[in-house]
Amino acid sequence: MGEKTIIRPLYLNMIKGFIDDPNVKIITGLHRSGKTELLEIIENEISAHVPADHIIYINFEDMDFQDVTNSKQLNAYLKNKIIDENKYYIFLDEIQLVLDWEKTVNALRLKNTDIYITGSNSKIMSDELATLLGGRTVSFHMNTLSFAEFIDFREQNGIGTADIDKELDEYINIGGFPLLSVRKYNEIDARKIVKDINSTALLKDVAVRHQIRQPQLLDKLVAFLYDNVGNLISIRAIVNYLKSHGRGADPETIANYIKYLEDAFIIRSAPRYDVRGKSLLQTNDKFYLGDHSLQYAIRNRRPDKIQGVLENIVFMELIRRGYNVYVGKMADKEIDFVAIEQDGTRKIYIQVCLEFTTPETYAREFNPLKDIRDNYHKYVVTLDKNWNADEDGVMGIHLKDFLLRDIL
Repeated sequence: MGEKTIIRPLYLNMIKGFIDDPNVKIITGLHRSGKTELLEIIENEISAHVPADHIIYINFEDMDFQDVTNSKQLNAYLKNKIIDENKYYIFLDEIQLVLDWEKTVNALRLKNTDIYITGSNSKIMSDELATLLGGRTVSFHMNTLSFAEFIDFREQNGIGTADIDKELDEYINIGGFPLLSVRKYNEIDARKIVKDINSTALLKDVAVRHQIRQPQLLDKLVAFLYDNVGNLISIRAIVNYLKSHGRGADPETIANYIKYLEDAFIIRSAPRYDVRGKSLLQTNDKFYLGDHSLQYAIRNRRPDKIQGVLENIVFMELIRRGYNVYVGKMADKEIDFVAIEQDGTRKIYIQVCLEFTTPETYAREFNPLKDIRDNYHKYVVTLDKNWNADEDGVMGIHLKDFLLRDIL
């Protein structure tokens, strides 16, 4: 069965309401998270009622546009395309590859245009850009597939199963990059694809963009972060680790490299949050990956790392649902996640546990949540099929059920 484009309603419906809106539509996301496909779907929607010569689509990663590298060249190209006063729909894919592209977009928006741009870097949503464009922007962020989307993609492409447990295991194994859900890949081939996605993102969106002078240091840092998903990490600890492995680095350089990785959505930080004091702490964040499968770019799936993978999956599900996500601290106890809605009106407390093998495991996961005296939802998310309990306001729930819940 051939591949077909699968619509992601969550993102398409958000953007459709802004078609013909004067704001510049900005779509960001990790490399290969589906931005180009979304742009093509929007283009197809518009082309149903707009002449083809009034739709301009440029993918700056395409060989046909390799010579368009700065705003002057982009202006020249568009000048030959925009030849009358009727509205033009302009799609600029991976715009960050064009130097000073903001100048072109700023000039375009003053014409009769409807503009859509994508990029693999958070900087295209910066305050400076909003100021340059007079505040006339609206931003959308794409993540890789949720588990629900993963099931839908595989079903529509004829490679899914009716067994949700098998689908979950496949999701854990190959991750949420859309490319991996439109046809059947064995585990080895899937890992090769993820490794290529990872390498390209690191090269284009970090090393080249920021003119990294120490690429080997970046590689060592990435390997360390990927191998320590779900662990509390300080800049000093990273510096000491690299030094012990013969790679000296100063804290400022490491902090900058981490910021570059975050800007490219390759990693995401979870700061520490004092549950009782209701305040952020300034030390020892945890780091998670833009898709849990990126871990497999540096090593195969290992039993001793599955806890971090599960945490990563839960973390990204919370991000997809619009929460700000923190690591909870309460006295000497840690709570894996405190998720707070962006308006601050609602919280969720979450522990993630592979399985309940001993009474000590149960106590470690449940007791910190029992000690929180408020009425917000509290979950222990697990892969343990023999555990599904609600005790003292704390709900034990299987990972698949947590990921597929309509409301958390």
